[in-house]
Amino acid sequence: MARPVVGIIGNHHMVNDQYPAQACGEMNIRAVARVCDALPLIVPALPDAVHLHDLLETCHGFVFTGGRPNVHPSHYGQEETPAHGPFDRNRDAVTLPLIRACVERGVPILGICRGFQEFNVAFGGTLHPEIRELPGRMNHRMPPDGTLEEKFALRHPVRLVPGGRFATLWGCEEVMVNSLHGQGIVEPGSRIVIEGHAPDGTPEALHVAGAPAFAMAVQWHAEWRADEDPVSRRLFEAFGAAMRELARAA
Repeated sequence: MARPVVGIIGNHHMVNDQYPAQACGEMNIRAVARVCDALPLIVPALPDAVHLHDLLETCHGFVFTGGRPNVHPSHYGQEETPAHGPFDRNRDAVTLPLIRACVERGVPILGICRGFQEFNVAFGGTLHPEIRELPGRMNHRMPPDGTLEEKFALRHPVRLVPGGRFATLWGCEEVMVNSLHGQGIVEPGSRIVIEGHAPDGTPEALHVAGAPAFAMAVQWHAEWRADEDPVSRRLFEAFGAAMRELARAA
């Protein structure tokens, strides 16, 4: 059987501040290829170039990646402020309906960082523009200095709901994760089940209730060296297994 095809959501970039491009981090590509044993396919976040039907017919699953731009606050009932930005309205137009369509159709999906937040907004949840501004919260943003290894290093534990999907997946109730985000969930969406929290109470792991296939997301960057980190590896392996099950049933 051919490897399942995974749509990896791309992000808008300007090359040399002049040339618009769509791209995703190589760490996402390697995680999908090496750990999921799947064929990675970059999906441009351009609503006039991709259509839901075509994507759902082509891909056996989707990874909703991290990205510098944030979900526009109009999608969760807030006014735009400088703290909410920058934005990528084109990505919003692709990802939010795609998440809902995948859940409805039973297509496996994995959310990472911004993808975690997109899952929540897709089902009516809200975000805070700067988690570190909330009383008692830590600074979850990427450390400004250091090498990539230092920036993506494990920084804090995540406590998991006993007996939940994540605790069952990893066989434990606490994992260590990196932290490279500014925004975070305030109110969970109607179908969003929070199963993991940082020590300061920030939501870090969720699944979509009632989804017929894999529909899980994490706030941290699980794609970083996913073939080496046992927590990340198990997450991507489970995602890959769900896609192969869908491919066999097709």
